[in-house]
Amino acid sequence: MHDPIAAGRRTALRAAAVQALTSGLVALGFLLLGPRAALAAGIGGLAVALGNALAACMALGGIVPARVAFGRLLLGAMAKWGVVFVAFLAAFAIWRLPPLPLLAGLVIGLLAYLFALNAPASGRNRNRKG
Repeated sequence: MHDPIAAGRRTALRAAAVQALTSGLVALGFLLLGPRAALAAGIGGLAVALGNALAACMALGGIVPARVAFGRLLLGAMAKWGVVFVAFLAAFAIWRLPPLPLLAGLVIGLLAYLFALNAPASGRNRNRKG
């Protein structure tokens, strides 16, 4: 039996894992500028990866009526950006990390998520007939 909600959840969580991996690579690149820049880039990317994973779990919880599904989608999006906002607030106000690597980690993380969502999953044959 095919469960599109479970498949969507797996795809979104796989994309969040790709996003976290990409954020780690960006942080390694910013290590050339120093450990604080690398930490900032890592926090920026991992915050959006965690937010996307949370949003996927909230929005894709199961088969529900359309109004409930739309409400979950909105709550998931708000939770995602809430996680990003809190992480950025802590990075700026508490740890005083540099803003450019933080924003670079966020942007690269968002782009990686979009690419990972649109990439075909390995192991599936879309041209199969029958």
